[in-house]
Amino acid sequence: MNSFFLRIGQMMAKIFLILLFIFTVNTLQAQNTNPSHDHITIESYYKMKWGYAQEFINLWMANHYPLQKKAMEKGDIISITAEKPKEHSGEDTRWDFKVTVVYKNADLALNHSITDPYKKELYADLAKLAKDEQYRFTLLIAHWDVLTEKIELK
Repeated sequence: MNSFFLRIGQMMAKIFLILLFIFTVNTLQAQNTNPSHDHITIESYYKMKWGYAQEFINLWMANHYPLQKKAMEKGDIISITAEKPKEHSGEDTRWDFKVTVVYKNADLALNHSITDPYKKELYADLAKLAKDEQYRFTLLIAHWDVLTEKIELK
């Protein structure tokens, strides 16, 4: 009886290894056919207190966007786009500003300090920058980030 279970276990191990091999080959093929496979896209949504959306956007453009542009010049960020809705929705689904950033890879996307080296270069008064950024976040009601991926449509 024990040899029966041993043979079943060995057979299941072989099946597992075959499936693992097939999965690995398919993954490598997908990476080779899709050069942007490693790129990571994060959409950041911001919901502000009523009447403060434009002030938030202005502060973002003055303080945060230049840092991200530097990271894009270095090649860590592939693209940056920003949007705001033309019409508003219900309070429970409302957002006022969306920024989509495509990062070169997951490590860079999850590294929240990739723009730190550029602060001294771009801003003479770091204390003022910190104060302005702190104020910008007081205008928020909510903020959420969504990691997205493209779906191939055929």
